[in-house]
Amino acid sequence: MSDLKVERKESLSRDEAAQLLSLLSKAFTVGDHAELPFGPSEVTLYIPDRVRTEIEVEVEGDEVEVEVEFKWSMVDHETGSAVGATAASPVRARQGNGARKPTRSTRGQKR
Repeated sequence: MSDLKVERKESLSRDEAAQLLSLLSKAFTVGDHAELPFGPSEVTLYIPDRVRTEIEVEVEGDEVEVEVEFKWSMVDHETGSAVGATAASPVRARQGNGARKPTRSTRGQKR
């Protein structure tokens, strides 16, 4: 079981889906910490230089499903590489009012 799972399902136009993918692309290009929109809220993630990926395409009847998954360890980030530096939380959620609320680490947990 996960320490934290945030999930949102919605219907988007093709242009809206492209905008979402573009935001994800920019977040991965910049790396480090990225704020991603999540409905009326935001999720802030630490994105490292290397990630594991899984891409799945499934066709069942008249429905096509494409899943793109990225995974990475938060251990390296949490231990920090700078001497005396305190690592920032790797995952933070921002409520619709803009206030941040800390979330729990998913370190050591599998879903």
